[in-house]
Amino acid sequence: MSEPLRIDVELAARRYPIWIGAGLLEQPGRWRDAIGGRHVLIVSNDVVAALYLDRVVAALGADRSVATLVVPDGEAHKTLASAARIFAALADLKASRDATIIALGGGVIGDMAGFAAACWMRGIAFVQIPTTLLAMVDSSVGGKTAVDLPQGKNLVGAFHQPRAVVIDTNTLATLPEREVRAGLAEVVKYGALGDAPFFAWLEANADALSGRDPQALMHAIETSCRSKAGIVARDETEQGERALLNFGHTFGHALETACGYGALLHGEAIAIGMVLAARLSSQLGRAAADDTQRLQVLLSRFGLPTALPAGSDAQRLLDLMRLDKKNVSGRLRLILWRGIGHAQVVPDVDEAAVLAVLANGAGPRAEG
Repeated sequence: MSEPLRIDVELAARRYPIWIGAGLLEQPGRWRDAIGGRHVLIVSNDVVAALYLDRVVAALGADRSVATLVVPDGEAHKTLASAARIFAALADLKASRDATIIALGGGVIGDMAGFAAACWMRGIAFVQIPTTLLAMVDSSVGGKTAVDLPQGKNLVGAFHQPRAVVIDTNTLATLPEREVRAGLAEVVKYGALGDAPFFAWLEANADALSGRDPQALMHAIETSCRSKAGIVARDETEQGERALLNFGHTFGHALETACGYGALLHGEAIAIGMVLAARLSSQLGRAAADDTQRLQVLLSRFGLPTALPAGSDAQRLLDLMRLDKKNVSGRLRLILWRGIGHAQVVPDVDEAAVLAVLANGAGPRAEG
């Protein structure tokens, strides 16, 4: 079994490791020290729990009081009601301030379990064990935690950093194809927002990634995690540079809400959102249309959608975008770009231009 890779997230007050490797669930010595207290609650969903929950429980050993909570799978369950179930499980466990929550699953579980950890007794430790590609490269790193409301995605949350992130790449073997594609959208995002050479590498290795080549996936995960770790270290609470990680997300989150949580996977919505953000940038004279075409072609090669679903209501989407957390004083503040590798925060974006892009959201067909 090869040695796992360690990437440290360096914060002002502390650091924590991201472990990446095959078979890490069978190497608890790598990550068990992140669990300090006796009480542990493992939160998972019904799909992931059937595959990996027993393995994680066994890895914790007999010297801890371990409880488990299994919730239904899907974004539709990332709610305050589900968070309340986690609080109840912690209370039943008699969890004190030295307790730890383990988030075993994808981004929904990580966001929700992390939010509960931030709230319980004003903050307890948690460990991320992401089992989807999207969670591995994005949501498990950086301490953003939240639940959704009917009015919008991730509106109730907190910044609360994990003690460790444990990425066992073997879990990708059981990941459905659609989930792999959704994760690749977030991988593409890192190239699009700030790493043009990585974007070019993705273009050259799209077939290997789609085929789940282990070396290609390892490189994509490592590069994505290093990129995010660096940005989080420089801007933990999103006062500046970290906002760039939301490239495509204002459009995408609005689309997820409008379609109903779960109709589109997060990565699918972000793929569409990135194309819309790129197209808006082009129409505002900020970027060349050729770069939008390159982005659309790459996303299409990964089997991702790049156009709004038929029947999308442009005005409804714009209304939802007004609820985005990046906005200031009721004015749209979007992450746009000047081309591949050069995202930027743009304040006070003209709503008429946004509405025009949304109204023409089907866009041209990608040609590659």
